[in-house]
Parts: sequence; C-alpha cells; structure tokens
Amino acid sequence: MNQQQFDKVKSAPGFIGALDQSGGSTPKALQLYGVEENEYSGEEEMFAMVHKMRSRIITSPAFSGDKILAAILFENTLDREIEGKTSAHYLWEVKNVAPILKIDKGLAEIANDVQIMKPNPGLDELLEKAVKAGVFGTKMRSVIHEANSEGVKQLVTQQFDTAKQIIATGLVPIVEPEVDIHSSTKAQAEQLLLSEIVHALDDLDDSQNIILKLTLPEETNFYQVLVNHPRVVRVVALSGGYAREVANAKLAQNNGVVASFSRALTEGLSAQQTDDEFNSTLASSIESIYQASIT
Repeated sequence: MNQQQFDKVKSAPGFIGALDQSGGSTPKALQLYGVEENEYSGEEEMFAMVHKMRSRIITSPAFSGDKILAAILFENTLDREIEGKTSAHYLWEVKNVAPILKIDKGLAEIANDVQIMKPNPGLDELLEKAVKAGVFGTKMRSVIHEANSEGVKQLVTQQFDTAKQIIATGLVPIVEPEVDIHSSTKAQAEQLLLSEIVHALDDLDDSQNIILKLTLPEETNFYQVLVNHPRVVRVVALSGGYAREVANAKLAQNNGVVASFSRALTEGLSAQQTDDEFNSTLASSIESIYQASIT
C-alpha cells in the first residue's frame, strides 16, 4: 500500500472522481458526451473513443489533486496510456490523484430484492495486475432494490468477503452496496444496510481498512457511525442518478461524507465544446462537488 496515497484519501479535503463506466454503460456515457453510436464501430473503437473522453477530463487543468483525492478507472483504461504514461502512473505522478480500479464483473439477476456481484473467477490475477500497475484501491458495486433482510445480508457478506481478499494484496477496497434511489422502501433498506455493515466492520481486524461508497441517505447524517468507524478510511457518496445540483445539496447535508460521482461529474461536458468551454465547465463541476464534499 502506498502510504502517501492512503493518507491523502483518508484525510485531505476533496472527493473521488468516478470514470469507470464499463462495457454496458459506455455507449450511454458517450451519448451524454455527444458521441453517437454511429460514430464508432465495434468494441475497440468504442473503448478508444471513451478513453479519449476520459483523457480529456484527466489532462484538463481543472482536474487535479488539489480537489480530487482519487479517480476510479475501468480495466480498459488501466491498460492504456495518457500522454505517454500508463493511466495509473499519469494520475498519481502528474495529477497527484490516487488511481482506483473497478474490479467487479457486473451484477447478477435480481434475487431477494438485490443484485449481488456476478462470479469473478479471475479476480486474483486482476488484483495482481492492479498492484503491478501502481493502483491504490479497488471498487465493486452491488445494488439493493427493496428492503429485504435476507438479500441485504447476502449482499454485504459477499462485499466484505471480497474486500478481505483485496486487502490481503495490499489494496484498499471500495465497498459499494448501492441502494436504488427509486426504491419504495429506501429508508428501510438503509436501516438494514447500516446494521449489516456495522456488524461486518466490527469483524475486521486492525489491519483491515475499507472505503464505503453509499447512496445518499433519506435521513441526514444517517451514516455518521460509519464516518467515525476506525476501520473506515472514508465514506463516499454515489450520485445514483440524481442530477448534480440535487446530489450536491444532499451531500452537503451529510457531514464527513465526500462525493464519488460519475455521471454528475461529467454532466454538461461535450465532445463538441472547445477546450476553453470544456475546461470551464469541468472546473465549475469540480468546484461545486468539492464544496459539497467539505461540509
């Protein structure tokens, strides 16, 4: 583990940028950026196009370690270069932003009102690759659709079992049990989730630390016990489909929680913008998310 990166992510003011849309969500991310599906052909061209978008964001003067603690990357981005350096090395050496790798293989079908992670038989090899690439941590996502005690327990158990496997390699895992913002039982689901997370955290030993990435809660400061837990490096919030203005307003009410926004970070950016327009829009977005994150 890189102690400099750990200290920055744990204590510095700022937020985590999520630039990790993978295969299924890449066409939508490109479309929001103003690149239509008829502008590329096949997966390789699609990933080249999205890497160009991400590179434009990361190399922008607005994107720096002054306000951004870390950035979450998709594996395909990890394999590519930015201005002659590998993506992970560019982030840390040039931008002072800790690189984090998305490691899950997507969501399983809904069962017990949740979607756990799909099986990930190649995880050991991926973690080894991440360590060699200079990555700081990992991220893995599952989703809770409705309050279901059996489903929530199964989901949290899977997340923490995988987190222990990741910690053993020296990486810091982001555990992301998202609660669907459209859930009809969102508040009850959050109650179940909090209980299961506290139980799982209390089973960790002093050498095992995690980051929690959670949906902005119905009740202000609902996750304060997690913010203060000794095994939690940081509690970060996903935007979950909220528009940036709404996500920022909700985030600002939750003390000690910082953003890890994806769509809300890139909202308003377009391939058609001049560099000045692009950099100005990104700077404004980053500043608003930063301000909401330092409450």
